[in-house]
Amino acid sequence: MSNRPITEDDLHAYVDRALEPEREAEVVAYLEKHSDVAKRIAAFSDQRDLLRSALLPIAEEPLPPQLNLARIIESQRRPRAPAFRWAIAAMLLLSIGGLSGWVIRGATQVSTSGLTALAQEASESYRVYASDHIRPVELRDSTELVQWVSSQLRQPAKLPDLSKSGYRLMGGRVVPTAHGPAAMFMYDDDHGERLVVLTRPMTSDQNAPMAPLAGGDVGGFSWADGGMGYSLVGHGAAESLRPLANEVRKQARSI
Repeated sequence: MSNRPITEDDLHAYVDRALEPEREAEVVAYLEKHSDVAKRIAAFSDQRDLLRSALLPIAEEPLPPQLNLARIIESQRRPRAPAFRWAIAAMLLLSIGGLSGWVIRGATQVSTSGLTALAQEASESYRVYASDHIRPVELRDSTELVQWVSSQLRQPAKLPDLSKSGYRLMGGRVVPTAHGPAAMFMYDDDHGERLVVLTRPMTSDQNAPMAPLAGGDVGGFSWADGGMGYSLVGHGAAESLRPLANEVRKQARSI
């Protein structure tokens, strides 16, 4: 590992995924020690994913014939009646307006991705299942749960052990998301406080430093390692859950 300081250029290159593997590892280590910078960079990554998702379908569409530069130049060389020239201008304006509509349509219909999506999915799972006092989890046997989760995620899964932190496993279930199935593990303590750990494969932000999340009465942390995303959420401020998130990340890395 080099002793070069991490610069803004390095951070932007990290967002653009343009760093060499060794330098990327140094940036990841730096972000893990600087949560304020990590939060800012995570926001940049989310913006990048949103723009790419919004503009990709449009970029693949063929250019409308009315906007073809060669055709426009050719039409200008031909003698036209004044009224017909106005009709051509109006057509071009309508075409440009239609293209703008396509851009706006794509931008408004885009769905979140990366850590932002994972955090939302974990928060939604917490709100739905943590308040359920009848059937908050589907499977309670840890062996059966691991086997089921592993088969649905198509890779080995490991249950985080939070007993030393005062939380016992209640069980879990597989929950559907816009990005495929995710494993939800639920824990509670002697006071009835519940936590949810959500994990699934990531299509973007496959290696991302821990970032805090907050949404009303739900707080927690999300991160990604080696293509797997993790989000720990619970009731209260995010910072109070940082030790638990660190413990889950430590255990996940030992798989």
